[in-house]
Amino acid sequence: MAESTNYPELKLYWLNNSRAQRIVWLLEELGLSYEVEIFQRNKDMFAPSELKEVHPLGKSPMVIVTIPQPSSPVKRRKLVLAESGLIAQYLADHFGKHLLPKHYCDGQEGQPGGETDEWIRYQYFLHYAEGSLHPPLLVQLILMSFNGKYLCGDHLTAADILMSYPLLEAREKAGELNPPKTEKWSEKYPKLWVYLKRLEYEPGFKRAEVKIKELDARKS
Repeated sequence: MAESTNYPELKLYWLNNSRAQRIVWLLEELGLSYEVEIFQRNKDMFAPSELKEVHPLGKSPMVIVTIPQPSSPVKRRKLVLAESGLIAQYLADHFGKHLLPKHYCDGQEGQPGGETDEWIRYQYFLHYAEGSLHPPLLVQLILMSFNGKYLCGDHLTAADILMSYPLLEAREKAGELNPPKTEKWSEKYPKLWVYLKRLEYEPGFKRAEVKIKELDARKS
């Protein structure tokens, strides 16, 4: 994306082994330039207290959006975005219309109940990824209820990116904890398995993997 002095600056506060991984994917998917400040977990695996200097929540991910003010090129407004759902929604709304499903059915723009099913699912998963547990069986059932390739239809949305972290983590833990004779995920959750493989083949996901390895290798 072309650089401009009038273009917002983005800074990601990244913590190792955290949900910040999926925000890296989102930023890569959007093709945005962004700065990263790296934080490492303490020996007790808690986030360092320095993160509370950015936001009282003291967790990662957080993104600061610095926006030039039209009234004065010197004045700049800083927005501190905490919580993955808000970060994803803000960035997709402003920089990634291709990661949004169609909002309204034709002829029903702005009307209550005029939203598409894909939009309602999108809003649900943005918040579900943060507010609920992520049982693989439930997601498997949701995927079986419609024929789209992704959670909200036939193209990738920010909701898929948010849901990727807990689902991939659950799959990894299942492989680590279950004995070899336990039924494999590919057999127990076949549609979910295909869905996760599809996410892993996304170009933005692959770019994010490379970026995350770079960040993991660096020190704060």
